Amino acid sequence: MKQPIRRVLVVDDEPAVRGMLTVTLEMAGFEVIEAESASSALNEIADSIPDLMLIDWMMPQVSGLELCRRLRRNPDTAGIPLILLTAREEENAKITGLEVADDYITKPFSPRELVARLKAILRRTTPKGIEELVEFENLALDPISQKVTASGNLVVLSPIEYRLLQVFMTNPDRAFSRAQLLDRVWGGDVYVEERTVDVHIRRLRKALGSNLESMIQTVRGTGYRFSTKTLNPVR
Repeated sequence: MKQPIRRVLVVDDEPAVRGMLTVTLEMAGFEVIEAESASSALNEIADSIPDLMLIDWMMPQVSGLELCRRLRRNPDTAGIPLILLTAREEENAKITGLEVADDYITKPFSPRELVARLKAILRRTTPKGIEELVEFENLALDPISQKVTASGNLVVLSPIEYRLLQVFMTNPDRAFSRAQLLDRVWGGDVYVEERTVDVHIRRLRKALGSNLESMIQTVRGTGYRFSTKTLNPVR
């Protein structure tokens, strides 16, 4: 099966560094988006969630470390894999960085090491099987483009709503507790109240529309499940 092209958002205030990283990653088969600051990165994320972010620690105004903290606090971006780049080698800096990032790479580094670390993070954070198109009758979820369509029409979802639907559609008829959904969608290291799940479930149902919202069933005493009782999977 053809592997999906992964999108990496490179955040660095130095154009030369961004250019070097972009060339390195594109040669390795990644799609690269550049941002010169934390605010620029947040604007890019608002348009489309990347598969991974490569962030320079030492940036003016808002540092890369603070950007990581902001991303982790926001439920919509908490699940993005983050790698910090920095020249700081002291142990305390590494510990601080790894409290909010998935990995920490010190400068200087070789292009081969950088690509290897990115691929390792993506393997660790990408569940098996989610690269495949999932379809039930007229509802389709494409994890490569991260788009959902109903009868060929685009269904507009937030990143959290998309990941919720992805969990449901790749596990049809399985009941999930709110705690399980929090762990799978938001991540175990992020504190979010269980009632937040209910809020996003309501939003997901509304986005699916009156013809499809009944597929997200409430399981009394447990949580929620994606119902296929009246739908047949496309084979």
